[in-house]
Amino acid sequence: MTTQTGERIDKFLWTVRIFKSRSAATEACRKGRIMVAGQPVKPAHMVSEGSTIIVRKPPVTYTYLVTGLPRNRVGAKLVSEYIRDLTPEDEKNRIKPESGQFFGYRPHGSGRPTKRERRDIDSFLE
Repeated sequence: MTTQTGERIDKFLWTVRIFKSRSAATEACRKGRIMVAGQPVKPAHMVSEGSTIIVRKPPVTYTYLVTGLPRNRVGAKLVSEYIRDLTPEDEKNRIKPESGQFFGYRPHGSGRPTKRERRDIDSFLE
């Protein structure tokens, strides 16, 4: 039996704050949204330094390079010591409301739509 060096991909994604919980990272792996070397991986896949990880969080696909393996969950300021973000700028711009990718943008402070506004929105989208 060979010993593998590295860390489980689901734990790594949680420790470097790509996902809020380890169970969310595990679920993303099971759905095939996490890829290493272009192949979807299971939650128990071992990741090591130098690996490239692709994370699909619709509508954006993030790309990260592993530069270190933390022992425990790290603070937001320390994440840059363990991963390098290789995501193209045009992918990051997809999440902004100005990009037109999201429908139903409402100005800040306008609150939730009323029942009538909701019906108008539903009829417009259909």
